Amino acid sequence: MFLRLKARVGYWLARRLFHWSWFVRQPRGWHWLEGQFARMANLGDVSAQSFYGHILTFRGVGLGAREEGIRLLRLAALAGDGKAAYQVGVISLAGTPSQTPDPAEAARWWSMAAKAGHPLAEMKLQQLKAGDSTQ
Repeated sequence: MFLRLKARVGYWLARRLFHWSWFVRQPRGWHWLEGQFARMANLGDVSAQSFYGHILTFRGVGLGAREEGIRLLRLAALAGDGKAAYQVGVISLAGTPSQTPDPAEAARWWSMAAKAGHPLAEMKLQQLKAGDSTQ
């Protein structure tokens, strides 16, 4: 109980400090922020999985960080996060070093994002279907 409360308070503070550029530029500060984000994501918090997944996917250093970010985004998307589902669809269509581009998989993720209310997901689905019908 105490550890969950500590994780929630640490995550709340880290999200606030994340917007202070001078703190983020400090190596020790960034390391602390990442620890708070990772702890909350590992506890199964969907918004933390989505947030930290986006950070690792687009700002993480190395292939391992990117793969972990995609894993966290998938977990958040499966839990109903529309933004994460949309992004996993974009990644599925583009492909990764370990996976070839898959339009059917992208459509599946974008359908989930559209059901969750993501504003661009329906447009991406229509573009994907229009692209398939011309080939």
